[in-house]
Amino acid sequence: MIKAVFFDIDGTLVPIGSGRVPADTRRALAELRAKGVKVFISSGRHIEWIDNLGDLEFDGYVTVNGALCLGHDGRTPIFTRLIDKGDVERLVDFSAGSSMPFVVVPARGGIFTTAIDDNFLVVAEMLHLPQVPVRSIEDAKACDVVQMMVFGSHEEIEASGLFRDVLTGCEPTSWCPYFADIIPKGSDKSVGIDRMIEHFGIDISETMAFGDGENDMGMLEHVGLGVAMGNALPEVKAVADYVTADADDDGIGKALRHFGVI
Repeated sequence: MIKAVFFDIDGTLVPIGSGRVPADTRRALAELRAKGVKVFISSGRHIEWIDNLGDLEFDGYVTVNGALCLGHDGRTPIFTRLIDKGDVERLVDFSAGSSMPFVVVPARGGIFTTAIDDNFLVVAEMLHLPQVPVRSIEDAKACDVVQMMVFGSHEEIEASGLFRDVLTGCEPTSWCPYFADIIPKGSDKSVGIDRMIEHFGIDISETMAFGDGENDMGMLEHVGLGVAMGNALPEVKAVADYVTADADDDGIGKALRHFGVI
């Protein structure tokens, strides 16, 4: 019996480029809640950047790839994992000789970027991100940082030695060719899910999750039933228990009905 369902946002609840949850998906979520199933977000976004879900209500939020879990109000902390201060300090030194923009995500909000380039603009438009202030990377030293982002191709990021030599306590995760999320080693959406279900007294066998990107793979393998969207990356589909239709083709509703959850 499924008691909790976790949803990625971009490419899952919200089709890429649309900026909103489709009506058929909203109906499926309403049916879930009516049956007493708990509904959670599990996203790479910080709560400050979750502004594309309209008036939908959730029982909790697994944010920034599992490093920050919040209650139903989007404010009450359930679990927090910070990036090591040493990594932040080394990044400040590294940034002096790098042209790649970095976004800094403090646990309490106040997200900022060190610069805006073409990659940043493409992602901001694609995800309908709010305006992000430009500040010095030095400001990160005074923050409790849960996540960062680096903009550039994956080849450029790898060639820079960023994760090999600088962010030694972090690892990259991504679902898009224009940037990578920077998370503390050992963080993953599955870690956040474990903290969330522990809080609610739910067993992992009673969970289900939907996703489409590389940063969803650990989550889909970990839960009781992992569903990849039809628009998911091939490697994501390969680890899922089931592949449903696209995000804009009632993919969530079809999978929930297929398994008799609604």
